Amino acid sequence: MKKDFDNKPIDGMIEGRNAVHEALRAHRVINKVFYAKSEGDRMLSHLAHLAKEAGAVVVPCDRRKLDSMSETGAHQGIIAYCATHEYAEVSDILENARNSGRAPLIVVCDEISDPHNLGAIIRSAEAAGAHGVIIPKRRSAALTAVVEKASAGAVSYLPVARVPNIPSCLDNLKKQGLWVFGTALCEDSISLYDADLKGATAIVIGSEGEGMSRLTREKCDFTVKIPMIGKIQSLNASCAAAIVLFETLRQRGQEG
Repeated sequence: MKKDFDNKPIDGMIEGRNAVHEALRAHRVINKVFYAKSEGDRMLSHLAHLAKEAGAVVVPCDRRKLDSMSETGAHQGIIAYCATHEYAEVSDILENARNSGRAPLIVVCDEISDPHNLGAIIRSAEAAGAHGVIIPKRRSAALTAVVEKASAGAVSYLPVARVPNIPSCLDNLKKQGLWVFGTALCEDSISLYDADLKGATAIVIGSEGEGMSRLTREKCDFTVKIPMIGKIQSLNASCAAAIVLFETLRQRGQEG
């Protein structure tokens, strides 16, 4: 029977090579690492060496043991246990933006229920230089081992805040001087490429099926739509988030 761990909060388990590597790079405290010892797998040996240098207990084992431990079903030969990943506060994200010297860029996920989508959004947000991600406490994927793996380790670098009410949070962000816009296929939505995204911005990504809730949409200063010329007129939430994030990055003229 498949384990139902998709919405189990992170309990310190990290799975997959990228996720473990990024956790080590970010100096997260890792207590124990289990890895599949196999001759010739230099990446796993390197990760085991890094973990041992960082003070973790490193345990070689066979893949059957890892299979029985895995929550994601795709451990890639390594599982680590570390201190629980804590949620940030919205104030932490705003402080992160102030310290960066760049205009704030925050991603707000409105009821993203698929943990793979949430992980992919966090990954794109970190890659595009966002200062943080905000998710609701209810009707949303939480930070889980699945989300961590899907983010390719980005949750080790990008603060994620969890709030009880997204519309109220958007009101607060606007008071802090941010423009709030969402993605929506509506007649009054403007083309993404005509929107001015260079200022302090909060991008709202709606749920996979229904998009933004009515109350959340009413809090947006404007909505944008991604131009499409194919027969399919919708995109996966994480794909849409990536397109909007990197258009924002392009407009700001920021390069790696």
